Amino acid sequence: MKPKYILAAIMMSGSTHVWAAPAPVSEAANSTQTIEQRLAQLESMMKTRNLLQVELQQQLNLLQDEVSQVRGVTEEQSYKLEKVLQRQRELYQEIENRVSKVYEQSSATASSEVAIDSSQAISSDLSENEAYDRAVALIMKDKRYDAAIPELQNFLIAFPNSVYMPNAHYWLGQLFSIKNNDAQARIHFQDVVSNYPNSNKRPDALLKLGIIFQKENNFEKAKELLNTLIKEYPSTTAAKLATERLGKM
Repeated sequence: MKPKYILAAIMMSGSTHVWAAPAPVSEAANSTQTIEQRLAQLESMMKTRNLLQVELQQQLNLLQDEVSQVRGVTEEQSYKLEKVLQRQRELYQEIENRVSKVYEQSSATASSEVAIDSSQAISSDLSENEAYDRAVALIMKDKRYDAAIPELQNFLIAFPNSVYMPNAHYWLGQLFSIKNNDAQARIHFQDVVSNYPNSNKRPDALLKLGIIFQKENNFEKAKELLNTLIKEYPSTTAAKLATERLGKM
């Protein structure tokens, strides 16, 4: 074999040994350390994530508790507000009832004392006066409303031409209203309005008729009567009450 071929064979053999040599120990150690570090980093990240999840869950629970507390406070406040509004409505109704009673008593006192104004004449018939005074006394003094009704009805029959006829009809209307018999009350109030245009009870009868129609949800008729009252008797207490009632319709 020629020398140059021998040399070439030796070089190739040597290079083969170099290429097949194993990696240094230091490189393997570095590779192992890198994996451990990565595992440690991953483990640290997992712990951090778990801690964050726990913290977030705690915050969520806290928010849920706060929401429940707020909801409870809101419901309690709503309940209290509704009770206040209900009481306010009751007070308004009570005030209105008291004003109405005061007004009715004021009118009744004038009638019970037979303190009739200049437009109302006084009967010269003693029995007529006694019968009327007895019926009014049952209302004002004795508060015997049930007994006053037949007394007034008998008065209407016994004295059909009495100067007290509009008053008697008016008080019958009042008594039937107290008994919640609006149908009968309407008849007597309407009698005053239609048949006694000069009676001092006509403004009151118009007001009572308007109230009855309002209770029956016939607001058109109620407004018509109340407006008539205000127009024809603008300076009366009944007109003032009618104005207040119209403002609430």
